[in-house]
Amino acid sequence: MSTKPTTTDLEWTELDQRAVDTARVLAADAVQKVGNGHPGTAMSLAPAAYTLFQKVMRHDPADANWVGRDRFVLSAGHSSLTLYTQLYLAGFGLELADLESFRTWGSKTPGHPEYGHTTGVETTTGPLGQGVANAVGMAMAARYERGLFDPEAAEGTSPFDHFVYCIAGDGCLQEGISAEASSTAGHQKLGNLVLLWDDNHISIEGDTETAVSEDTCKRYEAYGWHVQRVEPKADGDLDPSAIYDAIQEAKKVTDRPSFIAMRSIIAWPAPNAQNTEAAHGSALGDDEVAATKRVLGFDPEKSFEVSDEVIGHTRQALERGQAARAVWEKTFQQWRDNNPERAAEYDRIAKGELPTGWEEKIPVFETGKGVATRAASGKVLQALGAVVPELWGGSADLAGSNNTTIDKTSSFLPAGNPLPEADPYGRTIHFGIREHAMAAEMNGIALHGNTRIYGGTFLVFSDYMRNAVRLSALMHLPVTYVWTHDSIGLGEDGPTHQPVEHLASLRAIPGLNVVRPADANETAIAWREIMRRWTKEFGKGQPHGLALTRQGVPTYEPNDDAARGGYVLFEAEGGEAQVVLIATGSEVHVAVEAREQLQADGVPTRVVSMPSVEWFEQQDQGYRDSVLPPSVKARVAVEAGIGLTWHKYVGDAGRIVSLEHFGASADGKLLFQEFGFTAENVAAAARESLTAAQR
Repeated sequence: MSTKPTTTDLEWTELDQRAVDTARVLAADAVQKVGNGHPGTAMSLAPAAYTLFQKVMRHDPADANWVGRDRFVLSAGHSSLTLYTQLYLAGFGLELADLESFRTWGSKTPGHPEYGHTTGVETTTGPLGQGVANAVGMAMAARYERGLFDPEAAEGTSPFDHFVYCIAGDGCLQEGISAEASSTAGHQKLGNLVLLWDDNHISIEGDTETAVSEDTCKRYEAYGWHVQRVEPKADGDLDPSAIYDAIQEAKKVTDRPSFIAMRSIIAWPAPNAQNTEAAHGSALGDDEVAATKRVLGFDPEKSFEVSDEVIGHTRQALERGQAARAVWEKTFQQWRDNNPERAAEYDRIAKGELPTGWEEKIPVFETGKGVATRAASGKVLQALGAVVPELWGGSADLAGSNNTTIDKTSSFLPAGNPLPEADPYGRTIHFGIREHAMAAEMNGIALHGNTRIYGGTFLVFSDYMRNAVRLSALMHLPVTYVWTHDSIGLGEDGPTHQPVEHLASLRAIPGLNVVRPADANETAIAWREIMRRWTKEFGKGQPHGLALTRQGVPTYEPNDDAARGGYVLFEAEGGEAQVVLIATGSEVHVAVEAREQLQADGVPTRVVSMPSVEWFEQQDQGYRDSVLPPSVKARVAVEAGIGLTWHKYVGDAGRIVSLEHFGASADGKLLFQEFGFTAENVAAAARESLTAAQR
């Protein structure tokens, strides 16, 4: 483990220290004014955050989306003022009035940083540990982006080389997701990642001795990280020089991610609140805020005090950013001149466009043949991979089951990995058995930009991923989750692996599009629509979750209306439809067989395949009524999961053939029969609905 460096070339003036102390009193004032929040960590972390934003990172506050910037992630999102004060001081667009309206309706400074809401915020970090995994994903994406556009450049010379910095707290590192992500980062040797740990020994319940006794630095050494520890100054404050030197040392270590442990005192230098759990999540109180201001040389009678000298000094970040960008632009232009074909590819990807003719590569599957939709998805991915270089992904150690291997000869693995397919810029990611981190890393990859990411596991394990999936939707990120083994149809693995409540539960996440295709051709059309929705013509991004079968299902003629979420697969014969059967996924063919029985009995029956309720709801009312005519009250919904989704579609007279209990360990076909997913049972439900509709 490296020790604290003994020399520094950091330029640190009295104005720098005054700016740090200004950030501290701003944090205390902001929380005191609104009456709630987390002042302590923002106060103690001010020297580290200021050093990053003013002395270390390459960024341009006038253009927060500059592609050549370093990234910053505040994983300890509850300490949002750590970030907001630096965005204000550096000139990213926040002003004093925004800090004064902290955590209030309509403000640019919500309780936790929100991506897309506040300029300069790179990701939404609410649940602890998510930001660590986001940062790992960003570092992975930076390497893959370099491989797309400038793979031959010497280390540190490419315009696509940059660093990802992350500040995490004790809570972040206690969450399992950060352990998963940190293990991945060490394995991937992400030398462009620097994680600073705020080791303040305090959580909501008090001293972290209540819950943690491990040696965190040794844990990160075991992960394969370069580890340093910096001690505070004699008075207990963080030492900017030591932090700066540690970061510079970390940047030299390019074959490993870097971990910097910073021993801090929460709420420093508040005379009575420092080093207490009360300072973590509560306002300090008027008396303590005033006392802190006296310690720091501020007027205790004034709130939100920022001198002209301080803001003039810190806003020089705008000039430095402009200069740094000008240097980068020259390097970028040289790259463009020397790589015209790659530059054209870069322009296309940056515009959110797809290659000409990409749709023609999507396979069309032979009708009648039984194909598992997971297998169809794999063939589509391999076809797209040949023409869409920015598309990459993998699975949580289930590639053979998820069919997520886009290129068997190219694995995203660092230099030095012994596997023959290892390539630092490889297409196929091996996330390992780390579903939670995989999802959050995918968010980080999407946030980084210029690549398109997917990742797979079994649908039942989406529970491990849910928090990150929710954040995908909250941030409008174009990530794609490939969830296979989507029902009791997977068979003998039994109820622990058979999803029952998952489809309805995932549909409950606002902004997530769940897509459960009926067959191979619907799967191909689903992938085509997902790809289209990645493009900028659709506005904000949308995450998608594909729910795919393990077992083979019949293949029908392709119908482009599948991209509308719901459509008429088979029309009623012998008159207007008297009953409508609605089904998804592997239950569609059961509805088709039930239709044949009903038609034979003289009951004109329509079958509607509804691969995506969300896509269907996005259509106009006229189209939806054309698929589900309001005049037809007899309806049956068929899905091998709980029926929560379907009540609104079937109405009072309708019936739902669903699974309101867990499955069992047996052959999938037998389970479908035992649990009522048969043509006979669906036809019987249709007759019941017809009777109810006639009352």
